[in-house]
Amino acid sequence: MVLYIVGLGLGDERDVTVRGLEAIKSCDKVFLEMYTSILRVDKARLEAYYGKEVVVADRNMVESEAEQIYEPAREGNVAMLVVGDPVCATTHTDMMLRAKEFGVKVELIHNASAMGAAGCCGLQLYSFGQTVSIPFFDDNWRPTSFYPKIKYNRGGGMHTLCLLDIKVKEPDFEAMKRGRTVFLPPRYMSVNTAAEQLIEAEEKHGEGAYSPKETLCVGMARLGQPDQRIIAGTLEELKTQDFGEPLHCLIICGETHDLEMEMVKEFLVEGSTYKLDVQSS
Repeated sequence: MVLYIVGLGLGDERDVTVRGLEAIKSCDKVFLEMYTSILRVDKARLEAYYGKEVVVADRNMVESEAEQIYEPAREGNVAMLVVGDPVCATTHTDMMLRAKEFGVKVELIHNASAMGAAGCCGLQLYSFGQTVSIPFFDDNWRPTSFYPKIKYNRGGGMHTLCLLDIKVKEPDFEAMKRGRTVFLPPRYMSVNTAAEQLIEAEEKHGEGAYSPKETLCVGMARLGQPDQRIIAGTLEELKTQDFGEPLHCLIICGETHDLEMEMVKEFLVEGSTYKLDVQSS
């Protein structure tokens, strides 16, 4: 009787590990958490491959009704499937803590995540600082809490991985005012939108955390998948590039070394105006 929290990796149903697949097949109930990230295959593909019915766990279930997931693990095995790796989101850590408090045995099964796969652009993972999230701006809410963290990272010569916002099953408040429960279509932030918002944040704060026209950045889409796309350049350059379908993420570079640049130059926008902070061996 175990709650397995199983990382699914970054691609499709085949990216689950052998150990993860064995755990899923041993379970009486299987839940799929699909609001912190997404796979590019639907639930039916997962069910066919795993040989199990899969229940989609939305944000409300995972954050407010988590007992529906972990309580059955006192009577039998339960799996919660997580895109990427289970420990890359605080949501899953909270689930583990609550399950353990309830007396449920929890077992983690790891997998690839964007936080590791980001190194495929050539930037060294040990040169990264704090990871930040870039939320969608709207007319009334334009938070820039990520800005001082980027400034801190770059002040220490470190790269910053920016994870971009995902909006899934968000309520339509105008419809709710009329007594109807309606959810807005899913939205996934693009590198283009993130670049525009980062430029706005620098204009707002003006502390030189990065230069929209000179700081080297790397935009990435669909990491770990056959059609992944990587483009390097300044924020002004990246905001007009075509990255294709989601999911996207973005790196703001700190100090770069020759070996890193040898790789990153393969992805540079032609004629890029970037300038390196420090170029060393």
